[in-house]
Amino acid sequence: MRILGLDFGSRTVGVAVSDELLLTAQGLETIERKDENKLRKTCARIEEIIKEYGVEEIVLGLPKNMNNTEGDRVEKTKEFKEMLERRTGLLVTLWDERLTTVAAEKVLMESGVRRENRKAVIDKVAACLILQGYLDHHGRTVTK
Repeated sequence: MRILGLDFGSRTVGVAVSDELLLTAQGLETIERKDENKLRKTCARIEEIIKEYGVEEIVLGLPKNMNNTEGDRVEKTKEFKEMLERRTGLLVTLWDERLTTVAAEKVLMESGVRRENRKAVIDKVAACLILQGYLDHHGRTVTK
């Protein structure tokens, strides 16, 4: 079994996948689209990844505000969640993603990735951080 991690943005979706033991997350790719509301190709690519990796669950980053309120992006993310559940038949779990993009930026800076190259991978790294947070939490919950 593997879990897919997604960082849903207005023009991109960062994608990460867990290992089969559900211990680590690896960034896969960033799916780009020209229009925020054109999600058909994005969903089709996600479905391909699900089949390729044998994914049985999806974790989708929930972009709450720092004060725990929900803004416009949260509503769009919840709509995307419902679309994914309909299209894939898989459970889609929303996971708090506050500060993951900031953390991803820090990881990339510390890794020496040049500023102009960060944009291409930041969403993939953010998806990896979302999924790893979920895996770490799940692992602790199971072992208690």
